[in-house]
Amino acid sequence: MKMLFSPAKIKDLSLRNRIVMTAMHLNYTPDGKINERARAFYEERSKGGVGLIIVGGCIIDDWAGPNWMVDIRDDSCIEGHASLVEVVKEHGARIGCQLYMAGRYSHSFSIGGKQALAPSAVYARFTRETPKEMTLDEIKMVIDDFAQAARRVKQAGYDLVEVLGAGGYMVTQFLSPVTNLRTDQYGGSWENRMRFGLEVLDAVRAAVGPDFPIMYRVSGSDFMERSNTNVEAALFAAELEKRGVDAINVTGGWHETRVPQLTMAVPRGGLAYLAAGVKAKVKDVPVVACNRINDVFVADEILRDGMADLVGMARALIADPYMPEKAAEGHYDEITHCIGCNQGCFDHVFYLQPVGCTVNPRAGRELELPMTMAQATRKIAVVGGGPAGMKAAAVAAGRGHHVTLFEKGPWLGGQLNLAAVPPGRDEFETAAEDLECQLDWAGVDVRVETEVTAQMLEEEGYDAVVVATGGHPVIPPIPGIDGPNVVGAWDVLMGEADVTGRDIVIIGGGAVGSETAIHIASIGSISGDTLKFLLLNKGESVEKMNELATRGIKNVTVVEMIDKVCADVGISTRWTLLQDLEHLGIETIKNAPAKEIGNGYVLVEVDGEERRLPADTVVIAAGACPAPAGTELYEELVKRGKEAYLIGDAKQTRKAYDAIQEGLETALKL
Repeated sequence: MKMLFSPAKIKDLSLRNRIVMTAMHLNYTPDGKINERARAFYEERSKGGVGLIIVGGCIIDDWAGPNWMVDIRDDSCIEGHASLVEVVKEHGARIGCQLYMAGRYSHSFSIGGKQALAPSAVYARFTRETPKEMTLDEIKMVIDDFAQAARRVKQAGYDLVEVLGAGGYMVTQFLSPVTNLRTDQYGGSWENRMRFGLEVLDAVRAAVGPDFPIMYRVSGSDFMERSNTNVEAALFAAELEKRGVDAINVTGGWHETRVPQLTMAVPRGGLAYLAAGVKAKVKDVPVVACNRINDVFVADEILRDGMADLVGMARALIADPYMPEKAAEGHYDEITHCIGCNQGCFDHVFYLQPVGCTVNPRAGRELELPMTMAQATRKIAVVGGGPAGMKAAAVAAGRGHHVTLFEKGPWLGGQLNLAAVPPGRDEFETAAEDLECQLDWAGVDVRVETEVTAQMLEEEGYDAVVVATGGHPVIPPIPGIDGPNVVGAWDVLMGEADVTGRDIVIIGGGAVGSETAIHIASIGSISGDTLKFLLLNKGESVEKMNELATRGIKNVTVVEMIDKVCADVGISTRWTLLQDLEHLGIETIKNAPAKEIGNGYVLVEVDGEERRLPADTVVIAAGACPAPAGTELYEELVKRGKEAYLIGDAKQTRKAYDAIQEGLETALKL
């Protein structure tokens, strides 16, 4: 960890380590003004030891983005920003502010019904709207808006200003031949397409003076057909350096790209090569590597290998604000890792809800959920070792209670273990491992392969009982469902049921059904290591390697009774699952209730007509419901006059986010 925790400099700005909390939309500022919630969130991260925090994006004018984003449009905003700067600097972190101008990515409803401004009137798939082509006067206006916002950043006491030139936003739109169709001095040639972004830098520099650090966030590759690649990103970064930029922050593609950037399917640190490509072209300014860097060992390796000079670990610090401090002290097993599930962060952003975190229920609720010691030590039993029970037990023990966790199975983790099986979903196992570590260092007495009764708990003298026994699969009343060729999705994922034959039909197209389909369809496909071996040795054509990587030995069909597959998956992840289903050649049939299961077939009804699907094995993934044993235990405890709580899927089947949130909230009541 020597490299990660060595000091760094951006111009004359000294950082205590090389960890950067990059800018994120948080939805904590409904009126755009810095408030106590935002201050508490960032203050906690400064206390935790991060080197540099970037606040934002902050809208620079009335066309930049919605007014519920952090506002820096006029001088009235300076005082609020100054209050944030003060609390962050008090704990040793440095702080910067990102200037945000979305261009064609501004939804008209979010900017007062106005038409978004853009280099050219090119339809945006992200907003499903067509923006207005900017006049030369409007271009000058926006450049000046960047400059005036930068002046306010400096006046508020920030240590650094960052220009957002990534993500498919305004600067990127001028750079790209896909969105810039202009024929004047701002369009056409590469030099002309760079002009806007470079003039923004010049104007910002004039506004803040020669000594104030300026960082530029760039797309390392647009990942868009006919748009800019890492080659152009590096060329733009080199021009920025010539014009006086002080650091380059390299992220991934646009919102419209079909290459995942932030889901758990992206390998840890897998996009750091984009920063390396930029770093190879700049001479002296530091470069920040970003995207899916959730582990300090991965971060340190990126730095040691010379791929970048700093690392962006934004969501890693939502998940654990004290990650830097823990790593610096060698307490690696105490770190709670971001798992890239997007349930509390990006899903909430798209649903216009405040950002939270599956693995850190206090994120954004630091004032609402203070971690205080219990007034009196009590003897607590937690029944069920899934995510809700594990979190409740760890937090209760951390508050000073004597806690015993009972799990009837041989291991902990509950449905996290199921979710971790399909390809690209293994970070759910990380969540289970982190929760288990929390139990360990909180001193929870864990008893696996132990079933409990209300009488036993009463006899052992527990003051309160938390029932978190989880859910179990729903078995729909389909004729033939008890046949020998029928298995449950949970059993398949846990390796307790074989999927025999070539034709596989999965009944149920929700998250579990879709992910089980991906798991089964991947059987017999080549691994990443084999793919790399064949590529290096030219063992197969590119077309054949693509086929080998995406086609296994099973023909998989998913049938779903409603009109939407993956309906229970969050908006920021659902499209990646649908894309995986397509890549793997999995057929999905919607509006198709199953009518009968027979020997070698499934009968479904599609648009009023029956269709017979060949099926050597039928997998049932029809959802889940609370396990009756948990409800019965809870009711018996209440009947006996015991203090009892029913939480997680034992109460209502939901997502891991809800289960862990409920576990924390319950533990704080004890």
